[in-house]
Amino acid sequence: MKTVAKIFKNIISFFSRIIDKLIVMPISKLVLMINKKFKKPGKKFENWLSHTNTLLFISLILAISIFIVIDQRILTYSESSAEVLTIDQVAVSYDEDNYVVEGIPESVDITLIGNKADLYIAKQSPTNEVVIDLWGLKPGTHKVDIKYDQLSENIRYSVNPSVATVVIYEKVSATKTLSVDLLNQDSLDARYIIDEVNATTDSTVIKGASYNVDKVATVKALVDINSLPNFELGEKIVVSAPLRAYDEAGNVVDVEISPARVDVELLIDSPSKQVPIQVIPTGSVVYNMGISNLIVNNNENTMVTLYGPSDVLSTIEYLPAYINVEGLSEDTQFKVNLERPSGVKFMSIDSVTVDVRLSNDISNVDIENVSISQINIGSNYGVTPIDFDSVTVKLKGVTDIVNNITAEDINVYVDLKGLGVGTHEVSIIVSGSDPRVEYLPSVLKMNVRIYEK
Repeated sequence: MKTVAKIFKNIISFFSRIIDKLIVMPISKLVLMINKKFKKPGKKFENWLSHTNTLLFISLILAISIFIVIDQRILTYSESSAEVLTIDQVAVSYDEDNYVVEGIPESVDITLIGNKADLYIAKQSPTNEVVIDLWGLKPGTHKVDIKYDQLSENIRYSVNPSVATVVIYEKVSATKTLSVDLLNQDSLDARYIIDEVNATTDSTVIKGASYNVDKVATVKALVDINSLPNFELGEKIVVSAPLRAYDEAGNVVDVEISPARVDVELLIDSPSKQVPIQVIPTGSVVYNMGISNLIVNNNENTMVTLYGPSDVLSTIEYLPAYINVEGLSEDTQFKVNLERPSGVKFMSIDSVTVDVRLSNDISNVDIENVSISQINIGSNYGVTPIDFDSVTVKLKGVTDIVNNITAEDINVYVDLKGLGVGTHEVSIIVSGSDPRVEYLPSVLKMNVRIYEK
């Protein structure tokens, strides 16, 4: 009733505005104009208005004008017309606990036919609803009528589409393992890592048509990093995450998931480690010179801070900066872009400048009987050197530097990665603790025998 009263109030207000605009204002302007025409407007105009016939004619004109306007509006509102409404939601009535329904149209068009007044009321009504009643129907394919719930009996209507072909399935259920998927991780500060992710449950129940339930390969709790609440590093936070079901190809499967959301506990931290930058020259400077000093960013010992998982950082002792000194004959400065180690998320610096200082005070020194070790050999294999088990290493560099190097400062080894039982010829690799020195084994290859323990 309140809605109908409001509608009639709006109609009366509309007519009042029309009368004011089309009758009262023009007449007022006319009277004012006439008043200005008289030289002595006061008495003459008052005498004219005091005549009974004058007031009678004015009233008659006003009454006729109002009648014409209202009659025209009534005729307009009584004319037959049509309106099309698009209903974006179709209500379906069925046993949701035991069945799944497919084929419900997403929207329908309702054509209303009637006079404009009734159409106006019908369009303003909030109770308009499109309904499909499936109660009593069994699993299978059915053609059902789409009905429109309208208030006014004076309106004719048609529904498009008027019939829907629906498929009713029995609802089945299954238990699936639940995992957590982190979305938009790249938006998290590069220095931060998500150290722990734990959902409150590790399984969930899915329900739906059997053919859909059988498609589900995994159910994931989706945690959007962009929607995280404020947090403190090292302290756990809990977020409510929606669940989604996916098939083997990663496509979303339309099934009911119970519960629809789960709580996920996150621990966000920022592990870091400071390591030195170690310059590693590749190639050889001119034959009569050696490297006397390698200075990084004008410092003897430049450090870099690495951010990443703790287990990754624990394996890193230094950050290499490679420079090519092949044929170098004078002091030179290099601009070096640092390569971020695998697993490291952020580095405090990305590049350095390296000053290479040369000296012509060089010496060649031989370090004898340096033992040869093996790397990348499985624990179930043993290795026997066939030719020798030690080698002489030739050093070339600035005299003061090479004279202080001993066998303990040199690492000689062979890489046996991918080799199996049998005899193999392998390359001898030499590295040293001081990158300013050139290390060269007196023998480049050796034979080893690998046997199974």
